[in-house]
Amino acid sequence: MLDAFRDAFRLPDLKRKILFTMGVLFLFRLGAHIPTPGIDPDAMASLFDQGGVLGFLDLFAGGALRRFSVFALGVAPYINASIVMQLLVVVFPALEKLQKEGEQGRKKIVQYTRLGTVFFAAVQAIGMTFWLRNLGVFSGGWVGFVAAIFTVTAGSLVVMWLGEEISDHGIGNGISLLIFAGIVARLPEAMIRTWSLLRMGEMNILVISLALILILVVIAGCVLLQEGQRRLPVQYAKRVVGNKVYGGQSTFIPLKVNQAGVIPIIFASSVLLFPSTIARLFSGEVSAVIQRFLSPDSLVYMTLYVVLIVFFSYFYTAVVFDPNDTAENMKKYGGFVLGIRPGKPTAEYIEKVMSRITLGGAVFLAVVALLPTLMTRLMGITTFYFGGTAVLIVVGVALDTVHQVEGHTHHD
Repeated sequence: MLDAFRDAFRLPDLKRKILFTMGVLFLFRLGAHIPTPGIDPDAMASLFDQGGVLGFLDLFAGGALRRFSVFALGVAPYINASIVMQLLVVVFPALEKLQKEGEQGRKKIVQYTRLGTVFFAAVQAIGMTFWLRNLGVFSGGWVGFVAAIFTVTAGSLVVMWLGEEISDHGIGNGISLLIFAGIVARLPEAMIRTWSLLRMGEMNILVISLALILILVVIAGCVLLQEGQRRLPVQYAKRVVGNKVYGGQSTFIPLKVNQAGVIPIIFASSVLLFPSTIARLFSGEVSAVIQRFLSPDSLVYMTLYVVLIVFFSYFYTAVVFDPNDTAENMKKYGGFVLGIRPGKPTAEYIEKVMSRITLGGAVFLAVVALLPTLMTRLMGITTFYFGGTAVLIVVGVALDTVHQVEGHTHHD
């Protein structure tokens, strides 16, 4: 891995992409510290010290929500819009046809996703600003109130643009890297806070040691999950062309256990956080019930979280991997799976295998995501920063980025 990054800076094009990505991430972190006018920072900090759903929302904003900066909503509106758009593509044949029309169709889908981001950003900005105003955290009048909504909405669109710029001109998946950067940027603060709690006697060294061991176990599980694959043996028939014999060798198709990467985690978290954000628009018992049931440490939340992780694992795997294309390419070059006829039977067999390993990968993903939450509750830790979701995202995005760097170095 270190060799790949060392070699990367010897390749001018790859070096440019890495430096561009680092520059965009710097701008993202800079924006996370630009405050929205009219917000009482001390009151905001006290709200987030209580933990719960607010701390989890802040995970996707990289600490910007805690300050209610111009980037307070982070990538959440874009993710919500992406989920809705991908579901609509499956439901409506016209959109599915549009997606298959090549570059022009893809640009149309991207444009619709951007419009959806504007909608979700506006709704979430209104919800959060109303809520902060009701709590007395926001001190501006109606003009300041409207200005704050427009500022935060515009900030979310800038975050979307930064993510797209990384994906188009940098290295790695832009949106995932923005989440990654936000989580990693808060690590020093979390370490300082943990050290302070240890010195004050509110946490003991045994609990911290157990938590660190748990994190290492989760990291190891993440690596195994991201790198795990089922190797499907493929035989290529011999072909005689002139005086030369082609084919006849055995190889395999690597089917990844976790084909969807960290997308199921990000999508599932975003779906569950959205109702809590909307509930803050209202007061009363219904709003309180929604926020209580969708708190990250509630049984309802954890159950829905597992279900959504499994759903999005299957859904996104179907988006990025097509068994029919794989079977068709095998048939085209004379490849076949032993005991399986080429063509449609091979596609059905690959789909069956993929379905089994996706279920195993999705369940493992859900267990790894929830394990730290369950264990920290048992150990009585309420302020420990790195939950399973954060660790999964950090490790998954890091591995994906490293693989992209290695791919560029090997290609060049």
